This record gives sequence, structure tokens and C-alpha cells, in this order.
Amino acid sequence: MKIGIPKEIKNNENRVGMTPAGVAELIKHGHDVYVQHTAGQNSGFPDEAYTAVGASILATIEEVYAVADMIVKVKEPIAPEYALVRKGQLLFTYFHFACEHELTEAMVKSGGVCLAYETVQLPDGSLPLLIPMSEVAGRMATINGAYYLQKTKGGKGKLICGVPGVKPAKVLVLGGGIVGQTAARVAAGMGANVVIADVSLPRLHELSVTMPPNVDTLYSSHHNIVSELPDTDIVIGSVLIRGDATPKLITRDMLKLMEPGTVLVDVAIDQGGCFETSHPTTHSDPVYEVDGIVHYAVANIPGAVPNTSTAALTNATMKYAVALADKGWRQACKDDAALRAGLNVVEGKITFKPVADLFGMPYTDVAEVL
Repeated sequence: MKIGIPKEIKNNENRVGMTPAGVAELIKHGHDVYVQHTAGQNSGFPDEAYTAVGASILATIEEVYAVADMIVKVKEPIAPEYALVRKGQLLFTYFHFACEHELTEAMVKSGGVCLAYETVQLPDGSLPLLIPMSEVAGRMATINGAYYLQKTKGGKGKLICGVPGVKPAKVLVLGGGIVGQTAARVAAGMGANVVIADVSLPRLHELSVTMPPNVDTLYSSHHNIVSELPDTDIVIGSVLIRGDATPKLITRDMLKLMEPGTVLVDVAIDQGGCFETSHPTTHSDPVYEVDGIVHYAVANIPGAVPNTSTAALTNATMKYAVALADKGWRQACKDDAALRAGLNVVEGKITFKPVADLFGMPYTDVAEVL
């Protein structure tokens, strides 16, 4: 199979779809890999690292899309790429269709096959291709929240860890999944007082056992969240509903309950966001204020640490990319229910029900396209 790795063109997206080590594995399996010139440079992987393992370098993104049977990316295609996607071409990347109606329509129109990292799901319900970036995003959410809590950045002027004789900051984490767990652990490690909220009692029990002593668990209800907001300094929104839009856990009216300079970090912005007042931001312009509350809603947080992120992502996607290349997408998805769950759009048909329902578009059961 011919596999293409284009350079990411989303704002300040410095990751690349695959490390040279991953490319070497695909080539070992007899496949041809084409990497766009400088695609890996910002992640610390120069062209020479790819050619050293047998990849070919192409000058433009158009050439990569034109030659490839399968495109391996990090982020969803954006408008300049829509016309490059061919009928029957496989795109293996993060899509997050639920908050991108225009993208959904474009991919349906393209006739391409869209296999989304974020909906690949194992029998135990875990999301193996979302976990590595969730681990990065959770850590970065706390780091960025602490940074913007500085007065010079619009925050309250609090040091997250406090000092002897002065209380540390309070961090409220909404959602006890991988993002929330890692965000809470880092905040606790930095010395903050942390509350992590979730609707799953078994998950809260697990967190109560495994978290440090400065982390309290809380059942996530409207009343409980409202009660926590007045003395909270950083709120990290990390709720995920697989493939669907995120519920708005904090409304605009609730901002009045918080002190000016409180920082909201919306890690769920890829799926529409946890906060009613959230809208996607970029690494070049990451924050804005609403009613005196600082909002950080960068849609590709792990892109700020691309060397770590690219390596972690390749570790997770590698076995699936090899299966898709060795067998073709159709047979690979027949053989592996986890991969099959990743099929969102197939040759003009939406095969992931939450996306079809959200946009009122026709839904086709994945079995029909296999």
C-alpha cells in the first residue's frame, strides 16, 4: 500500500502523523511511505530521519494526497485539504466530527473513508488512540491553568502550590476519565487542593483509592458544581462522550459565581466544549475573557509539545496502521471490532450514529459498507 504523511496545516499544529520509527515498521511490512517535505521538522524529526528508514520525500501536500491510498495524520483535514481527498481514499486521523458540520459534509462529499482515532474502541470501552493524547492534554491543562492564573496573564495572581503560611490554589476537575485523572494528579503533585467530579460512582471509588490525599472526589451534579465554584481558582473541563457533543456543565450565568481571574481550561473543546462560553482558540491566541473569567480553549493542546505527542501517538496507532496497510481497511475492520468502531464516514455514507443524529443526516449501519 502507498501511505502518505502530509504536513499538518492547522494553526500551530506541530505534530506529525508518524515518527520515523513508525514509518520504518510500515516499510518493513513492504509498504511505500511518502512524507511531505518538513512534515516532521517541528516535532524534531527532519526529512533525513525519514529517508534514512526508506521513506520518499514529496515537496507538496497535493503530491502526498495524490499518491497515497492511506493518509495518516494527526488532526482533521481543514478547508484547503477538502478537495484533495479522493473517493475511496482512507484517512486515519482525529476527526471530532461532532463539532464540525462543515467537515462532516465535506468528507461525505469527498467519498473518502474516514477512520477516526477518537472512536476506535476496545471491548472494555476504552479508547486506545485517544488515551495518549488525553494523557498529554490532561497534564498540559493543569500546567496552562497554573500559568494563566498569574496576574500578568489575567488570572487572580495565585501560585498554584501556595507557600508556607499561604493556602494553595483550588482546582476543580470536571470528568474523571484519562484527561481528568492526569490533570488532577499533576495539580495534586504541584500542591493544589483538588476536587475531581464525575457521574460514575465506580469511577469515583477508583479515584478515591488511587489519588493523592489532596484530591477529593465529588459526584457531578449541577448543585454540587455550583457549590464548588465560588472558591475555585482553576476549572478543568474534561468530560467526554464518545463521538458526540459535550454537555455544557458551566453556563454563562454560573460565571457570576466565580471570582474575577478564575481560569477555565476547556480540554473538551474538540467535541464542542464543557462551558457555554467556550469557543475554540489557538496556540497563537489561546485565551480570552468573559465576565472577568479567563478562558483557555485551545483545540490541539498536545501540539505544543509535539516531540512527546508524536511519539506517544505513534506508539498507539502503529499496530492499527500496519493492519490497515497489510489487509486494506475493509478486511482490517471486519477482523477487528475496535477498528470497525472507528469508521465514521465511508464513501459518502455516515456510519457513526451519534454524528448522523446530531446533524440530522442519513445514517448507514457500518455492516452495510463492509
